[in-house]
Amino acid sequence: MNNTLKVGMAQIAPVWLNKTLTIEKINNSIQEAATEKCELIVFSESLLPGYPFWLGLTNATEFDSIIQKEIHAHYIRESVQIEKGDLNNVCQLAKQYQMAIYLGVMERAQNRGGHSLYCSLVYINQKGVIKSVHRKLQPTYDERLSWAPGDGHGLVVHDLGPFTVGGLNCWENWMPLARTALYGQGENLHIAVWPGSERNTQDITRFIAKESRSFVVSVSGIMTPSNFPKDTPHLDLILENAPEYLTDGGSCIAAPNGEWVVAPQVGKEELICAEIDINRVLEERQNFDVCGHYSRPDVTQLTVNRKRQQVVDFDD
Repeated sequence: MNNTLKVGMAQIAPVWLNKTLTIEKINNSIQEAATEKCELIVFSESLLPGYPFWLGLTNATEFDSIIQKEIHAHYIRESVQIEKGDLNNVCQLAKQYQMAIYLGVMERAQNRGGHSLYCSLVYINQKGVIKSVHRKLQPTYDERLSWAPGDGHGLVVHDLGPFTVGGLNCWENWMPLARTALYGQGENLHIAVWPGSERNTQDITRFIAKESRSFVVSVSGIMTPSNFPKDTPHLDLILENAPEYLTDGGSCIAAPNGEWVVAPQVGKEELICAEIDINRVLEERQNFDVCGHYSRPDVTQLTVNRKRQQVVDFDD
């Protein structure tokens, strides 16, 4: 049995709010990872087609603002409709290169009418099959002006080589019960995706590794004012208050003892690769196993609702 897994972290910027061109960048990263013989590649939160940076720059709380409506409508048009095949090319590359993929998308959820947006983490296996779509349980702060809250349907794990892998979006990684839902299914490789910035990843990545005695892969994006396309609605207003870096990266990997395998990388777009060994997990579980020998299910238990939530059920 092979004890190792080659992981690639695609720290890239989107072609912001352009679904077609961002998919091209994603595909290029997959092909680059294939040349590095990666067996898993991870992309940042909401990379396709991009994070709603305008919310913090354009007075997004103004009710019934035509500016906010026009930007939001553009966001919806460029977001991902999985049922209509928007990820087919990505899936084909996963199959071609026998590479698993975690990809952060803005999902136009068809079972919720197709007009609200969910921050979803999509897992595609090495056969090119979408195995889970995890909709972020709780959008963070101003994200709630653009994103809808998800459900527990995607709180699942997957077999990948010698590992059992699961993932969460951004500040979901601070939610102990969401983490526990994955730990209890045997997760030993945790994927944390972020829009970006070292301030998000430098502490929690190592903490989750120590708590779970698992490898933790945190993947972030890059975004600067130059990454906004010229045809972005109300671009002048967005750029008026935009800093040098809206997100500066911070992708990293922590080992099961909390030590860095890859310390946070900031400031540039790049594919970052590392090999991890399952034996590191087995060694660290000797003295602590959060849902195993160090748990007390007779005292505390967690119940998880994994039903996909929808407003209408049709009895045809």
